[in-house]
Amino acid sequence: MKNLESQIAQALSQALQYTYSHVLPAEQIALQPTRKEFAGTFTFVTFPLTKALGKGPEQIGQALGDYLKENAPQVSGYNVVKGFLNLEIHDAVWLELFSAQVAGKSAVFPEIGQKQKVVVEYSSPNTNKPLHLGHLRNNFLGYSVAEIMKGAGHEVVKANLVNDRGIHICKSMIAYQLLGNGETPESADMKGDHLVGKYYVKFDQEYKKQIDELVAQGKDKELAKKQAPLMLQAQEMLQKWEQGDADTIALWKQMNGWVYDGFDSTYRTIGVDFDKFYYESGTYMLGKDRVEEGLAKGVFFKKEDGSVWVDLTDQGLDEKLLLRADGTSVYITQDLGTAELKYEDFHYDQSIYVVADEQNYHFQVLKATLKKLGKPYADGIFHLSYGMVDLPSGKMKSREGTVVDADELVAEMIETARQKTNELGKIDGFSKEEAEQLYHTLAMGALKYFLLKVDPKKRMLFNPEESIDFKGHTGPFIQYTHARIAAILRKANELGIASESQDFQEIEVLHETERDALILLNTAGQVVEDAARNYAPSIVAQYAFDLAKAYNRFYTEVPIFQESNAQVLSFRIAFSRQVAQTLRQTMGLLGIAVPDRM
Repeated sequence: MKNLESQIAQALSQALQYTYSHVLPAEQIALQPTRKEFAGTFTFVTFPLTKALGKGPEQIGQALGDYLKENAPQVSGYNVVKGFLNLEIHDAVWLELFSAQVAGKSAVFPEIGQKQKVVVEYSSPNTNKPLHLGHLRNNFLGYSVAEIMKGAGHEVVKANLVNDRGIHICKSMIAYQLLGNGETPESADMKGDHLVGKYYVKFDQEYKKQIDELVAQGKDKELAKKQAPLMLQAQEMLQKWEQGDADTIALWKQMNGWVYDGFDSTYRTIGVDFDKFYYESGTYMLGKDRVEEGLAKGVFFKKEDGSVWVDLTDQGLDEKLLLRADGTSVYITQDLGTAELKYEDFHYDQSIYVVADEQNYHFQVLKATLKKLGKPYADGIFHLSYGMVDLPSGKMKSREGTVVDADELVAEMIETARQKTNELGKIDGFSKEEAEQLYHTLAMGALKYFLLKVDPKKRMLFNPEESIDFKGHTGPFIQYTHARIAAILRKANELGIASESQDFQEIEVLHETERDALILLNTAGQVVEDAARNYAPSIVAQYAFDLAKAYNRFYTEVPIFQESNAQVLSFRIAFSRQVAQTLRQTMGLLGIAVPDRM
């Protein structure tokens, strides 16, 4: 598609030179996609030329269109709407490009010019509770951005920084130590992350009771929060952990092990993976060296109480604490160290952090602080910020009534997929195992697509029922389109219709629906590049939906197997196969599988 755009731009440059003796290099000519209500593929805007050429925008468009129709072999026609010259491309051009695709001479996702090393950090859970709905958006977004960056030709590492230490972890531990009675995931018949999360909730319940008791005794509420015995015990446990107390470390390892087993199960179910795990317990001390370096360089400063700060007011931020007066680190300290550790491990060009938008300021500070230190990798840091996910009121409330549990939501989605599929009778001839796999595939397609089709920066409402509609702007609609094409290909195979490695350029006229879909097929590479450049799976999601819609229009208007011309029939099967392949690849970039049968 880029080559075709370059050819049209070159022809326009020649048209301007010939018609108006006006020099405008081809690389300075911008073409836009033609709006759907007008005929054409490319649009050239003539308004900016009126002053230089002394002509009206429509007159310029008419003259350039006449020249191109006569002299540019790619152009079959044109129309001018005010200052917009819409150019129509010969069917032979699309058929030539398609023949090259089928023959494997052009990649669906062409590699970009400059390959980069990219680290995408996502998920980053706490080991005191299971994953929730917000984590799902995070995981799907991070996984998809990583896959899109790979599709665009970059070398990608998927990283997960696990928050496995700190007071919140000790809250679960002390509650389990006091109230657990030796309970295990096996004895409780619970996933390990859910069991540990149960004790985190128990801590909170007991802690609130103790605060109320102290307040009833006349204590100030803020003082009661600090003096509640359970909180003091949790703080003592954190001190023991930091001192390496053997019993505390053993309990910490046991409970974290349970959580990791639970996380691994969830990750497998939702279809995400990682190349590298980092653990806060192994990185939280690293940043202190960077703080010492900043002091030595004079870019950080100490206050009278001994705390260390960085002044970022010259960058529109404020003064930021980097090290407490007692020498203990804060979150930014750890991130300074981890950023360097990741750079040492992978020498990245880009380090993408997929973290919710409440941390926007934090990552501005991180990047600015690393720049102050003169770190070569500071410019490569990018915070991929995303908004909250809400549910319709009354839907999917968790046991605590506040956070929506990821495992529960996934199970609910699978059940919804089961009901919808059975209602529509789409599992005839399936074994029980095949039906269960289909329910899971559709549930994940619905959930992932709904969360990824929205710009990540936007806060969004997730509606489980709407997400699984087979006729809407949904994952299952695209999955069903793929299954429909797979059925067509099976029938073609049974009928012995050859469709591979043929030259289809002798076909004289394309059906309008074929042309529309062929144009889309040729933009797949550009779509992936755009999505990678903008860190936007929503661009790929929209493209897959548009391609599925275009194919469904073709399917509705063109009775494939009633075609009497053998070459045209062969083309339509090859065309169907190429659409299925492109849907499979683009949905794969979103982490979504597409079934062959439904």
